[in-house]
Amino acid sequence: MKRPQGFERPAQPRQAAPDAAQRKAQADARPTAPPASNESAARRRRADGASRRPSTAAPGAGSDPASASARTERIEPLRAQRPLRASDPHEDSERPVGADTAAGTAGADPIGAASVGAETARATSAPPSGTPGGWAARRALAKATRARRRYERAEVRRFTVRSRRRRLAWGVSLGAVGLLVVAVLIGAYSPIMALRDVRVEGASRVQAADVAAAFEPMLGTPLALVDRASVQEAMSGFPLIETYQTEAVPPGTLVVRIVERTPVGVIETDDGLALVDAAGVVMDRPESRPEGQPLITVDGGVSGDGFRAVASVVRALPADVRAQVTAASAETADDVTLQVGDAKVVWGSAEESGLKADVLAALLAAAPPGSVSLYDVSAPTSPVTM
Repeated sequence: MKRPQGFERPAQPRQAAPDAAQRKAQADARPTAPPASNESAARRRRADGASRRPSTAAPGAGSDPASASARTERIEPLRAQRPLRASDPHEDSERPVGADTAAGTAGADPIGAASVGAETARATSAPPSGTPGGWAARRALAKATRARRRYERAEVRRFTVRSRRRRLAWGVSLGAVGLLVVAVLIGAYSPIMALRDVRVEGASRVQAADVAAAFEPMLGTPLALVDRASVQEAMSGFPLIETYQTEAVPPGTLVVRIVERTPVGVIETDDGLALVDAAGVVMDRPESRPEGQPLITVDGGVSGDGFRAVASVVRALPADVRAQVTAASAETADDVTLQVGDAKVVWGSAEESGLKADVLAALLAAAPPGSVSLYDVSAPTSPVTM
């Protein structure tokens, strides 16, 4: 198997050649073979004499074949066993300690682990530190251990790259959301975003300065804390305002857009004349009928169907025609009549009021009120003048 890159076998330290004094000391230390025992020497002498003595028995003389073969059998001398010589301190380092274990488990290790294990085994089989090359062996062991650790860390990183990327993505996303929330909270509730100016748009009958003054208690409040209830309380003192809309403009401006109520006429009440709009809200109580506002006469007051029909007709009239209307009345929702100068206008119901208003404007242009006394636009496709 090819050794992975980065796990080369460490260089083995080269032993220095022993000089003549060391070789002589090793020879003197090596024990010699012990002398053979007397019994062994006697046995060899008898065997040598038997081999040189000629046989006196004639072949085939009737002697016992077994005894003849025993007399002619040569006895092999016993060889003295060679005693074990003293072990060399460097002799055990030729076979690494744990080499069998490393070889047996190489197939179970991941790619490159067997090579690192072999390097470690060879490094651990080095001579002791007191012998020549001991420090080099310890350095090789440390190098192999570091290589093994680097390999394991690389494998862990390789198999956990997806989870690490996923954790990094989640961390970045949550961090961005957290920073955004913190920035919004700081910006919305800090004094930088406090209310300092109120701008009023759409005011005509209502004084814009009076509307802005109603918001003075809110000055200094962060725009995010200016709620609907506070705005409604400030606008409740202006009955001429029909609808309003607020818009916060950073860093400290509140824009108030208002739509004033449009009066449709004057109606007689128990308390006198009342200028009302289409919803029947009293806008003013004048002493006499204002110029351009018709006097409305209906059954049931401002809550009846007749008033709602008259109000819808008056609001549909063009401005130049409306200025000429002096009175409006209705007993029911289908018999609305108007008074234009000395002429009477039969309107009918409030349906198709836009078309009827256009037809009446054309009739007034063609025949002024002084020339006719009646305009009937209840059927706008067939108007009648008399």
